[in-house]
Amino acid sequence: MSATYAHADAFREVDHIRRLRRVARVARLMDTAIRIPGTGISFGGDSIVGLVPGIGDAATAAVSLWIVNEARRLGMPAHKLAKMLANVGVDVFGGAVPLVGDIFDVFFKANRRNLAMILDHFGEDGLIDDRGDIHEMKDITPKRKAAR
Repeated sequence: MSATYAHADAFREVDHIRRLRRVARVARLMDTAIRIPGTGISFGGDSIVGLVPGIGDAATAAVSLWIVNEARRLGMPAHKLAKMLANVGVDVFGGAVPLVGDIFDVFFKANRRNLAMILDHFGEDGLIDDRGDIHEMKDITPKRKAAR
């Protein structure tokens, strides 16, 4: 394998990890960014923005669809993308019910579910912890060999 191909593979791997981490950060922001002290309950932007009638649910759906699109760009198979879209649909329609939908958004975390599917598919389950925080990852930046 030539050095050019090795660098291209390393770049693809770094880009892949970068995308996974970005999706993990957005999913955490949308679903588990805020924890209620003394409880196991956490919520995020999906629950807060969803309080705005009409546009709130549309805005959060757009973010959720971005996560599905990133999964598609990463190479997720169609049947898993369909499950992810179903999660988004349940979240959008469940969250659209006045008052009950806002409580529903706190407990049904479509973005976290979709993130779990993505990480499981790519074997990166250890990328995030139970709360949704991103674990530090090893440095996979290609190193240049020292000249002799």
